[in-house]
Amino acid sequence: MIDVLVVDDDFHVAEINAAYVAQVPGFRVTGRAHTAAQALAALERTHVDLVLLDHYLPDETGLTLVRRLRQLGHHADVIMVTAARDVATVRDAMRCGALQYLVKPFGYSGLRAKLEGYAALRRTVAGVGGRGEAGQEQVDRIFGALRAAEAPYTELPKGHSAATVDLVRQILGGAAHPLSAHEVAARAGVSRSTAQRYLKHLERTGHITLTLKYGDTGRPEHQYRWARGR
Repeated sequence: MIDVLVVDDDFHVAEINAAYVAQVPGFRVTGRAHTAAQALAALERTHVDLVLLDHYLPDETGLTLVRRLRQLGHHADVIMVTAARDVATVRDAMRCGALQYLVKPFGYSGLRAKLEGYAALRRTVAGVGGRGEAGQEQVDRIFGALRAAEAPYTELPKGHSAATVDLVRQILGGAAHPLSAHEVAARAGVSRSTAQRYLKHLERTGHITLTLKYGDTGRPEHQYRWARGR
């Protein structure tokens, strides 16, 4: 389970973001903070893997807080979630080591993509040996993990929506067995052709696996399952 600290000066926004996090499998919110001082105190007393950090805090900026955390020896990873969109702030976030940068306003799918990218990064690092040495292939896998996990949301073909991708994901992820395009369409309330378009995209990005089921007609039926670990 990945422990998350949500930091935002707006109480309402913090609650929304925390609710989003709680919906993503493998993540849980262990604290909320509305100032840099509260965030630092939470990190001192609670284990935190990931900080969702607003830049505009009442006592100091989020990036200043990140620098201070590193000086104090805190190694929690950081994803910036902020309305700050000027290039200087984005560049400084990269220099401070923020893994991702999500611009407000955003919806559930946007945050979910960032969180799943982060989870994929952790799995990749663990898979190549954790603290051991890595060759170039392993390094490339680590640096590519965040982008690869976000592909179904951030590189959608024209005419595709993140909401429908999310719906198909939920249907396949919750199914006890592989589903056909017809079954996915029926559960999603969309046409079979629409379901096939989204299934093709998710298969191409490696997020679902395709198997063939042969029946009496001789023509195989395509069946889809959400890929394990995605």
